[in-house]
Amino acid sequence: MRQAGCTLVLIALVLGLTSAPGFAERNLVPTLDRSFDVCPDRPAEPVWMQQIPLRQVYHRVLVQDIYRAQNLEQVVEIGNCDCATRFPSWDAAEAVFRESYANNERWKLLQASDAYNRRANAARPEAQAICDAAGNW
Repeated sequence: MRQAGCTLVLIALVLGLTSAPGFAERNLVPTLDRSFDVCPDRPAEPVWMQQIPLRQVYHRVLVQDIYRAQNLEQVVEIGNCDCATRFPSWDAAEAVFRESYANNERWKLLQASDAYNRRANAARPEAQAICDAAGNW
């Protein structure tokens, strides 16, 4: 008898979950437009990064990692998290990439990406505290 009660509860639960109105799904319409709640006017990635061939996507990832590390470290260094500090232009990250990594082999770029991720992750807690206080996280 107890097993029958558990079965009925499971059936009710499954029916309740699968027959729930689809109102939540309507809010999950995919879009190619990027919109941000924090610093909505942040600069777009450079066009060359958006158009990079799939076989070279690790170049794009490295520039993104450099950008993230630089920005979080800058927030911590100056103790300010205005939008221009948190999301500056991509020029500095591109310059580092072009000067130090653009002609390197894939494995060197992956190593560099890992190093920049470590730097960003080290700066993140302090940067987040600064940005939380400024309302920009």
